[in-house]
Amino acid sequence: MALFFDAAWFDARLAAAHLTRSDVARALGLSDSEVAEVWKDQRELSARDVATLAALLAAAPQEIAQHAGISTPVPKAQTEMSLAALAARLERVEADLARITALLERRS
Repeated sequence: MALFFDAAWFDARLAAAHLTRSDVARALGLSDSEVAEVWKDQRELSARDVATLAALLAAAPQEIAQHAGISTPVPKAQTEMSLAALAARLERVEADLARITALLERRS
């Protein structure tokens, strides 16, 4: 894992994709000067930024994070987030069912 933002790696990936840092700025919703701060390792990327760069550069989020520096968060895979949301929903449904069952038993 890189300790610092690997500007050379990102520039090579951008060149291979026929993209510029201005394209990155537009994709991330940042100004060109804010992207320059990222390239100089003066601005952290968010998990959302990592996911956006991964899509833009056709790379895995883990690869983007690896070249962006050690403190860059890696976004959870969509399936992990979906499973967590489903588990939370199931837990709420089961709790509601237990309350309804208890109310019905009291009426009997």
